[in-house]
Amino acid sequence: MSNENTPNLFAEFPAATPADWRKLAEESLAGAPFEKKLVTRTAEGIDLRPIYTADDVAALSETWPGLPPYVRDTEPLGRRAAGWHICQDPGLSDPAACNATLLRDLQRGQNAVSLALPPLGQGPQLADAKTVAQTLAGVDLQAVPIFVQAGLAAAPTTAGLTAWLKEQGRAEAGLHGAVLADPLAVLLATGALPVSFEQAGDDMAEHTRQVRAAQQELRTIGVDASRWADAGAHAVQELAAGLATGIEYLRALHRRGIGSDEAAPRFLFTFALGSNLFMEIAKLRAARLVWARAVAAAGGGAVAQKLVCHGRTTRWNKTLLDPHVNLLRTTTEAFAGIVGGCAGLQIGAFDECIRPADDFSRRLARNIQIILDEECQLGRVVDPAGGSWYVESLTRELATRAWALFQDIEKRGGMLQAVASGWLQGEVAKTATQRMSAVESRRDPIIGTNLHPNLRDDLPPATATPVKPAQGVVTATPLVSRRRAEPFEALRRRTEAHFQRTGQRPQVYLATFGPRKQHAARADFATGFFAAGGFAVIRGKSAVTPEEAAQAALATGAPLVVLCSTDDTYPELVPPTAKILKASAKAPLVVLAGLPADPAVQTAFKTAGVDEFIHLRANCAQLLAGCLTQLGI
Repeated sequence: MSNENTPNLFAEFPAATPADWRKLAEESLAGAPFEKKLVTRTAEGIDLRPIYTADDVAALSETWPGLPPYVRDTEPLGRRAAGWHICQDPGLSDPAACNATLLRDLQRGQNAVSLALPPLGQGPQLADAKTVAQTLAGVDLQAVPIFVQAGLAAAPTTAGLTAWLKEQGRAEAGLHGAVLADPLAVLLATGALPVSFEQAGDDMAEHTRQVRAAQQELRTIGVDASRWADAGAHAVQELAAGLATGIEYLRALHRRGIGSDEAAPRFLFTFALGSNLFMEIAKLRAARLVWARAVAAAGGGAVAQKLVCHGRTTRWNKTLLDPHVNLLRTTTEAFAGIVGGCAGLQIGAFDECIRPADDFSRRLARNIQIILDEECQLGRVVDPAGGSWYVESLTRELATRAWALFQDIEKRGGMLQAVASGWLQGEVAKTATQRMSAVESRRDPIIGTNLHPNLRDDLPPATATPVKPAQGVVTATPLVSRRRAEPFEALRRRTEAHFQRTGQRPQVYLATFGPRKQHAARADFATGFFAAGGFAVIRGKSAVTPEEAAQAALATGAPLVVLCSTDDTYPELVPPTAKILKASAKAPLVVLAGLPADPAVQTAFKTAGVDEFIHLRANCAQLLAGCLTQLGI
């Protein structure tokens, strides 16, 4: 329908400007600082504003999908042309079981074979004919691609797969997908390489030449940046680490006579996908931008500048408690991966942190992608994020910051030196500590764990992976995969063990004063605060006097009492209540809901018997751990 004659219904109104909007926003804040209330500071150091306009992208040059620098995808039609590969790793510890799982998944929507080989000497490899035959029996590798994270065993793996095809009377050129060498990933996972990096480079080059000679459409060089995100890195660090690793490999191949135009199209990058939807979309777009820039600087042409990436949902934000919430997280992450332009996706099962995924949890993970593809038709839109002022601006800011960090890595001698010295692992450890602090203080809420926990959730038994000392020709500090929920899961293990021994959870009594409007806000805050650690909260009848409140608390026998009222009433109520509680034969821990602004008042309350203060800035996990220790739990 033509709208050429449709009148502009808003022509009589003056056009609104960002300044006008900000003025109205500040008025609605009633004096609260705009930057504090409406601007979000990310772990990457980026300030996310509440509104973006055309002015934010005015300086950016117009780009199109399929054209350098490929911000909007490496192909003109994006995922619409070929879709994406739905991948799931069946595990290779038992080749026969792996095969059964693989065949079942391929019959139910998976359209690629995805395998991650264990380090050499720690499990089955695909180098011998027997293991290949057991693992891939019934799989047509000419019909579906295979993606193997092969570490240091890429060449033997390709040889094993090729030999198996020949035994079946099939052409070796039919093998397609990726068999990826990634020595730095092995170094970061195990802390050691059994061969020198020079030898690893020789092997990468020879493998690439063999694949080219066999005319196999295989990518041979892997850059697994996702392990940095699983260790707590933010998006800028993950991008810079991936870029620096790619350049390290590109240089290694160039020194062995394989130029950028031949080497770069053999690369496959893997990035983690987190729950910050727009950050993850922008990260994948920024990855294509910085890689194109780096390869161009290395003399690579337009085809060589195309970054092809695989997405894998991160383990950083997954939880043992309320694990079905992980389905919501992985759905968001899959959405980001598709919109961001991943050529392949691996969605982790909701219970992958608890146990090996079974058929049910694998089916749920696989169906997330199938629903997004076939029901939501998400792949039919070419670069759906393109043109968004917010996403375009965020993409360029991530790219700028990642490039700056990449240059810092280069100044330190490149990625190998940055890893061997432990510098980059140290930087990521600092970031992880900061991000973990936000979780512990509940500034970063985790539904079902530190926010709205379900005390009836069962925690799986704790397991510990023995750490073997790193031995090899090249050694480095390994990257340790972490999950942000771990501090609260540790608390819940302590309170659950207490429950199993005694039949009840550590109890907290809320001593409230006055009418509901006087104590409700802090009583509700205290309830959530202690529930996050697995404490059972008792809310008694509101008291009028300190004596009444103290006697009600002592009658319950609760070993911890929280006083809840207002700052104005605390000077009158807190000291006498605390003194009565501390004078009892079984004096409980006394906690005040709130933190007086005056240090002198804090000191007076402590003198009267207050042990701790809980408030919005308190480190919830550490404070609760201290309380459990004081209670002998």
